[in-house]
Amino acid sequence: MVISLKNLSYQQCIIQLKLPTLKYRRLRGDVVEVFKILNKMFDTSVVPNLHLDKSSVTRGNKFKLIKDSSHDVRNYYFTARITLIWNSLPNWEVDVDNINTFKARLDKFWSNQEVLYDFTADITRTRYRLQCDIDDFMYLFLAKLVT
Repeated sequence: MVISLKNLSYQQCIIQLKLPTLKYRRLRGDVVEVFKILNKMFDTSVVPNLHLDKSSVTRGNKFKLIKDSSHDVRNYYFTARITLIWNSLPNWEVDVDNINTFKARLDKFWSNQEVLYDFTADITRTRYRLQCDIDDFMYLFLAKLVT
């Protein structure tokens, strides 16, 4: 233990040591695993089924995942908890051929996230993107009603 950090809170300690929170490391690890699965870096017989959305070309990336309609029990499954976060990443972030390039770009893209040093925060861009997708859907739905 570092003696000078003895009286500091958890959040102040990790800021001083420049260590990311456990929550951030878990999210980053999940996103890296999705990248590995989609790029077939694992044995396909043991990985979870991630279904790509071939119809969506408007936002996010070209490897957009389909969110399964899940029940309360399945909300914490890997595929359910990672879909919105993965879909919020831009195409330049996920369309790379090297895992180290992907990790470096992800770290740079998430460098200003509050969850990096605050374990109570969430990844912020996913909610914005989700709201934009909902707004776009409502606009298209209303436009079809008018015509």
